[in-house]
Amino acid sequence: MSPQDRKTVVGVDVGGTYTDVFFLNEADGACDVAKVPTTRGDQSQGIRNGIQQRLDQLGGISTIVHGTTVGTNALLERKGARCGVITTKGFRDVLEMRRRDRPQTWGLWGKFEPIVPRDLRVEVDERVLADGTLLEQVDPNQVQVAARLLLERGAESVCVFFINSYANQENERAAVQAVREIWPSEHVTASSEILPEVREFERASTASLNAYLQPPVGDYLERLEAGLRDGGFGGQVLIVQSNGGVMAVETARRFPVRTALSGPAAGVIAAAHIAGSAGFPNVITCDMGGTSFDVSLIADGKSALFPQTSIDFGMVIRTPMIEITTIGAGGGSIAWVDRGGLLQVGPESAGSDPGPVCYGLGNDRPTVTDANVVMGRINAERPIGGKLDRLDVEASKAAILKHVAEPLGLDVMSAAEAIIRVANAKMAGAIRLVSVERGHDPKNFSAMPFGGGGALHTGALIKDVGLKSALVPRYPGVTSALGCVIADMRHDRVMTISQMLEDLDVPALDRQMSETAAAGQELLNAADVVFEGTEYLFELDMHYLGQTHTVSVSLPLKFEGGTTGVTGEIIRTTFEDTYRQTYGRLLDGIAIRIMNLRVTVVGKRPKFDLSILAPKTDGKSRAEPTGTREVWADGTWHEATTYERLVLPEGTRVPGPAILEQPDTTIFIDPDLEGLVDGFGNLVITRKEEG
Repeated sequence: MSPQDRKTVVGVDVGGTYTDVFFLNEADGACDVAKVPTTRGDQSQGIRNGIQQRLDQLGGISTIVHGTTVGTNALLERKGARCGVITTKGFRDVLEMRRRDRPQTWGLWGKFEPIVPRDLRVEVDERVLADGTLLEQVDPNQVQVAARLLLERGAESVCVFFINSYANQENERAAVQAVREIWPSEHVTASSEILPEVREFERASTASLNAYLQPPVGDYLERLEAGLRDGGFGGQVLIVQSNGGVMAVETARRFPVRTALSGPAAGVIAAAHIAGSAGFPNVITCDMGGTSFDVSLIADGKSALFPQTSIDFGMVIRTPMIEITTIGAGGGSIAWVDRGGLLQVGPESAGSDPGPVCYGLGNDRPTVTDANVVMGRINAERPIGGKLDRLDVEASKAAILKHVAEPLGLDVMSAAEAIIRVANAKMAGAIRLVSVERGHDPKNFSAMPFGGGGALHTGALIKDVGLKSALVPRYPGVTSALGCVIADMRHDRVMTISQMLEDLDVPALDRQMSETAAAGQELLNAADVVFEGTEYLFELDMHYLGQTHTVSVSLPLKFEGGTTGVTGEIIRTTFEDTYRQTYGRLLDGIAIRIMNLRVTVVGKRPKFDLSILAPKTDGKSRAEPTGTREVWADGTWHEATTYERLVLPEGTRVPGPAILEQPDTTIFIDPDLEGLVDGFGNLVITRKEEG
């Protein structure tokens, strides 16, 4: 089958409980979704199961875009490869010293185990000065002796980290070449290839974590590709990056550290596109899966990018990432009473296996999902995901009674509502963290709940935080998978300049920026993916002399004709505008330093018109209820009207209390709220008095 005959694009998001799949036929705009249990031992099997639910033949697929949690889980669970580090003599303990921080701010004791144990961190003689001067040449034979020692000690991958290699890569390149001559696999990482930027701990941490992830992520992607090819797939596989862009599989194998927070990033990308199309430029995304609750803020249609993040204490990754706050408050989060008699929810999760008590697969501790089932918000006869025929409500009640109600002296219904209230409070706290504590007024933002469980908690999020409304997308349970379909391809490159502005060699900077942009364009060309256009972004990290922290200065430049057209005046003016906007004033008479250059090349992938997701109607369709169901809310039972959500036509008003059901999720509208179906099939939920 030729590429022209392959019309379907598939987005896949693998979560802790479910694997979500979104199908888009680019020829006629038809969409479909699938949701299957995640196969923990081998996530690629769950992906194939999800695709084959809707497509018997894989030959009609042009592109599969995958948001993966393999790397993130390997870091959180410390199940990466046995990794070694070869470093400059005297710098063996950079990973252990970090920034002289500790897991708990207060107290006399702290414990931290770096992912690379000390016996797998070996030193060699070499030295580059901070200005790039080569003081001592590295000996390739000494490097190979160190590499053989690491192999004898069981290392599967290796990271070469030399001090100041960001300023001069000669020694590090020679060492990496020597290692690759004898290393039995391709799992060799150079810190200057991962992050050619000043600050030794951040570079060492990012590079060593990359080496730590290369074997598990590489093996997983190899299994995934092989399984898809065996099934007749002949298209392109792309992997979502933490910055919201995508990359080719080969790039992901080399730089697996860029896949941390891959799945949640896809959800934010989808949310920005859906909300912007619907006329909601300011939203707070609320992605509730089976294990976690991920929150991100989108202001004026744009999500915030952070230059680095900590996956866990001491696991610092310095690569551009969409700012996402994660807490342990998913549908599978376990409710328990602590020794002080306080009700807690999470962070431990029942996941997909064994799952909530109502699954009947062996767990006996109540979860958020069990509370929602007992309160009637989830239809026990129609569980999502296709894993079970029905849910065991009585088992959920028994678990809540034993573990929550009796210890707290409550009846079962009050205990179930208490679980939901505690979970809602945790979610509200996460939302305040990204909004109120960052200077944003919640009343100017709408919640955008998605994931399998987000739409069950919409009312509480609106009322507890003071948000103006909620925008529930057409397919909440597979929104992250939809984001995979529309994500752009993106390549970021950072390098340290460390020069005073008045001494800057502007023509040399222009050449560096242009060469980096051209290299990014070559990566896009090699991906064999159709783009609508290419965007080039140039950014400098700058500060006044004597300052520690920098401001990110986005230069208003275009890459045309092999040049960016950068000038010293453009840099100075843009820095002053950015600094004044950030801090309210400039510092007169102080020299300006340029620390780092960041170049981003974005291949803009085609976006589909979201109006095709809206229900087809002949103008005569009406919102006919499917029945009623008793739902517990605010301490009493309510008779809630139930609907099939996907057939509700545009303009339908749904007053609460109401339950809207669809294959990938359930939506609960509180008694004092109402919903309105917009022209894109979204459900806009507001307070009744505002409607």
